[in-house]
Amino acid sequence: MIDLNPAAERMAALVEAVRDEQLDGVTPCREYDLGAVIGHVDEVSQGFARLARKQVDLDDQPAPTRFDDGWRQRVSAHVRELGAAWDEPGAWQGSTDVGVELPNRTWGRVALTELVVHGWDIARAAGLPWQLSDATLRACLEHVAVFVPAAPVPQLWGPRRPVADDAPLIDRIVAITGRDPDYGSPTHRPTPA
Repeated sequence: MIDLNPAAERMAALVEAVRDEQLDGVTPCREYDLGAVIGHVDEVSQGFARLARKQVDLDDQPAPTRFDDGWRQRVSAHVRELGAAWDEPGAWQGSTDVGVELPNRTWGRVALTELVVHGWDIARAAGLPWQLSDATLRACLEHVAVFVPAAPVPQLWGPRRPVADDAPLIDRIVAITGRDPDYGSPTHRPTPA
């Protein structure tokens, strides 16, 4: 069992710091603007919370995120619910089929990866800090190092980027998921699409 609450709390605070005028900005996910990444986080937070509670219904999809008054509070509440749902030991037991069947312990790690990697995406796009504990980052790195190269839906990730073995944990995580760890840094030089 992994505690998703620290990453969920950091993600909730991050979402609350994003300004409306930043929503159409570019992100490390080339095909998504910042609003789309936040919308994705909102949807997967709701979906993974339901999965943890064994309330999976493939026909019951979360409503798309509306960026009207109160969007920050709604999204951050959904993210916090995700962390709380995976706090229950039963969430990590058994397996669940959502079009792909995986053990729930793997689904919990996928949920953690969504928080860690998309938190990094949002922070880099919005120019905000993204800091997580080494324990959270190590749990995510252990998962992505094994899962991403053999993922059941490989097109979700870009090609692995080169990074030093002693690079910061977050850089190693995002590189495995196909992101440029230097994205948004003063030394970043975009690579051609």
